[in-house]
Amino acid sequence: MPHHPNHYASRRHALKSIVAAAAAGFGPWVSALANTDFPNRPVTLIVPWPPGGATDGVLRAVATAASKHLGQPIVIVNRPGAAGTVGPITMASTAKADGYTVSQVALSLLRMPYFQEVTYDPIKDFTYVIGMCGYTTGIVVRSDSPWMTWQDLVKHARAHPGTLSYASAGVGSSTHIAMEEISRAAGFQMLHVPLKGAAESIAALQGGHIDVMADATAWGPFVDSGKFRLLVTWGEKRTKRWPNVPTLRESGIDIVANAPYGLAGPKDMPPQIVAKLHSAFRSALKDPDYLTVAARYDQEEFYRSPEEFTQWAKEQYARQGQLIKELGLGKAAK
Repeated sequence: MPHHPNHYASRRHALKSIVAAAAAGFGPWVSALANTDFPNRPVTLIVPWPPGGATDGVLRAVATAASKHLGQPIVIVNRPGAAGTVGPITMASTAKADGYTVSQVALSLLRMPYFQEVTYDPIKDFTYVIGMCGYTTGIVVRSDSPWMTWQDLVKHARAHPGTLSYASAGVGSSTHIAMEEISRAAGFQMLHVPLKGAAESIAALQGGHIDVMADATAWGPFVDSGKFRLLVTWGEKRTKRWPNVPTLRESGIDIVANAPYGLAGPKDMPPQIVAKLHSAFRSALKDPDYLTVAARYDQEEFYRSPEEFTQWAKEQYARQGQLIKELGLGKAAK
């Protein structure tokens, strides 16, 4: 028996009601399903540091590798400032949670709320996508400096408190906090000169405007060419590239500082989009061309899933607050 036209109309109405109810109750999931064609245009990766440094070089390489798996270009946008926090903060407040904008996030993002009043919550305002790398960091001086060893530098700094200057990547950056830890443990004081990134620090050291550079291995070529002298590294063990240079631990200071980092997007990114981004960048971490660049900058792998990276961020947020309080820095010191 043929159905009455009103029968089909009522079925269509019922179906629309079900879809509407589903959309109301399961908004994020419906939104995610609607974006299963992601990505269908280029993705922007914010590098919150100037061009030319270790982070910039590694992220450009990982973006190139990840784009092969995403099927779309990944466009690098450098947005430096405030120890690597301007980029991700701007993204969190202005970008849509559609997966087309992600940013590198460093430990400084988790520290900045302890230094000044901020407009963001480092946990609630971000979707953590993947943990990627950790820096190999060390202390370098010019090759014509009088300090041949780390012990020479410490001896001079103790004898002349507050006269030697060191450059870091900015107030609240990992190099700044580590240097404050190191100087406290070694019993000396140095003058902190916050700069925007490695390129500025290298130029300042070359020009004699600072005495010491504390940073990741953008200084590597200058050490290899004999222009800079590497005094100590901050990892758990000596580097493969400079095996004759001791670690802080070997020098009597029980500190390891490799400052891991990864990628995050704005809050409330749909799970399926997070999964696609994570999968592409996870594959990129195994790409031979990327690994060559990572090795050039002596970056150690710090892979974390979205869940693991989120948990790491929560733990570090608490830990950094305690550390800054112990060092007498930040808002508590004012």
